Amino acid sequence: MSKPALVAAVTHVFQSGWFFVGLDYPALMKALYDVGPDLGDKQALRIADDVRVFDGNRLALYKSPKMSLSYAEYYFQQLYQEEITLPDGTVIPERPVHLDIDEFIADMWNKGVRFGIDVAAVKAAMASAKPDRITFATDLEPEKGQDATVVEVSSDLHRSNAPKARADGRIDLQSFQNRFPQIKANMQLLKKLPPIPGLPGFDLAGRKTDPEPPKDLTLRFLAGEGTEAKMFEDGEYLVSTREGFLSVDSKSNRISITDKIVSLEGVSGRTTGNLELTGAYEEFGDVQEQRDVNGGDITVHGHVYGNINSRGGTVVLDQNLVNGSVHNEAGNINIAGVASNSVIYAANGAITLNRAENCVISGSIVKLVEASNCEIVADELFIEVAEGCAIAGRNVELESAGPRRRTEMVIYVLVKDVTQFDQEIAELDQRVAAFAQANEANQQEIDTLSAMPDVRRYLALAAKLRTQELVLTPEQGQHLRKIAGAVAEEVKALQKLQQDLQAGQTQHKLLTDRLARVIEQKVEAAGIARCGLHMVSGETMVRTMPFAADTTAIRALPPKDLKARLRGTPSGGELLFAESAGSLDWHLNPRQRPVSP
Repeated sequence: MSKPALVAAVTHVFQSGWFFVGLDYPALMKALYDVGPDLGDKQALRIADDVRVFDGNRLALYKSPKMSLSYAEYYFQQLYQEEITLPDGTVIPERPVHLDIDEFIADMWNKGVRFGIDVAAVKAAMASAKPDRITFATDLEPEKGQDATVVEVSSDLHRSNAPKARADGRIDLQSFQNRFPQIKANMQLLKKLPPIPGLPGFDLAGRKTDPEPPKDLTLRFLAGEGTEAKMFEDGEYLVSTREGFLSVDSKSNRISITDKIVSLEGVSGRTTGNLELTGAYEEFGDVQEQRDVNGGDITVHGHVYGNINSRGGTVVLDQNLVNGSVHNEAGNINIAGVASNSVIYAANGAITLNRAENCVISGSIVKLVEASNCEIVADELFIEVAEGCAIAGRNVELESAGPRRRTEMVIYVLVKDVTQFDQEIAELDQRVAAFAQANEANQQEIDTLSAMPDVRRYLALAAKLRTQELVLTPEQGQHLRKIAGAVAEEVKALQKLQQDLQAGQTQHKLLTDRLARVIEQKVEAAGIARCGLHMVSGETMVRTMPFAADTTAIRALPPKDLKARLRGTPSGGELLFAESAGSLDWHLNPRQRPVSP
């Protein structure tokens, strides 16, 4: 039977003047309203022992309850049955009468209280000799359901701030175990728990009160870049579609997997410890003293007092670098603020800096607005104002330079050592000159012999005979043979000189071409070396500094060695400028011949 049919059946029993004996009221409520403890999977639920007619004399003992909006009250007191005289004259004196819980439930049902009776409280009040007004029935408020929500399904989402265990078994107290967890592709991150409906409530009359429907959510609305909502057999999940780092938008609650780690807490022993990162990193706080950040493509919006080590990408510092260091193995370094007492090194990248004080700076390209008391080395170096610095570069451009207090201003132009070409060029020059001299001497002897009258006449006749411009008679032929015999010695010598000249000219051409090739090799090897010094404001020295192989070896020197190299006593090189005023525009001319000793 349906619940309304069961309620109607029970109502019919009570309104017909019957009541249940030994009634199990919780079982009745469970059967009619599905409220109360689970009573098992019984097909037939026993709710009472018997059914009896409600005696009219007993019915008069029960009064009407006091009804309110959500509860009902009843005044319990000791009742007495009046004295009666039987027909045989026997007198039965006044005696106490006890109420019955089963009768009470039946009477209250007919008076509109069909739900929520506190049976234990009613029994206690009936058993007490003390009068008392009690609340014996209350409404059941609807039970709110559970809104749809999401739960984490991967432990990899959580940080671990435990000290990091090294490969050798030792514990690194300066680093955390897993400060920024890395998410793998196709990892289940969150699971949607669907909404759970609430339970209905009932008023005293047994009328149902429905709860507010729970709120649902759309999981795909939480999916940001690198995530998506997917349905599986056991429910709907938010799944990563790429490998990267977890990012949660505090405004939209969207979850993304990105290549960059974004941190707002700063780098310190309290927040992150030293960091060993596999992806890009963006920090909005400060990097504290003695903290290391190792990664790639690092951006720090706060001040840096520790050490930044990047494998590549671009290192960007929006504020100041103080008593720290920045290293980038394969990328650029950009510092918007001031660098002080720090080391800045870009192995194969450019360094752009606003102002530097007491720093060691090394990179392939260095651009500075202002530098003081710094040691700087680069292939290309551009500084607006330099004071008391020791700098070295292949292409040096300074707007203004001068000493600072007692610290001198030294500029070195890095010139590649190409002396190995100079020796070969000198040898080739000598050989080319020797052949040129020998060829000139041979030519002079040829001209002298060719100018002799008999030789000139014979050579002219022989030339005409070869071109058949002249045909001789037998007598003339005999005469020519006499002339040839007279100049045979001279003609033979002339032929030998001509052969020697031709061989000498060939050697001269080959050596000249080889010399040109060696000179071009020297020019290519030497590359560019220049110094543009627009204004000097105090004693400033400019020298060349020869180097072998590549400038990388110089730029990679440890800070201490680099300082010693630039601040030490110059060894070798050429003094280009040593004045307290003026300017300099010097360019290397690698085609210049070495001066012979």
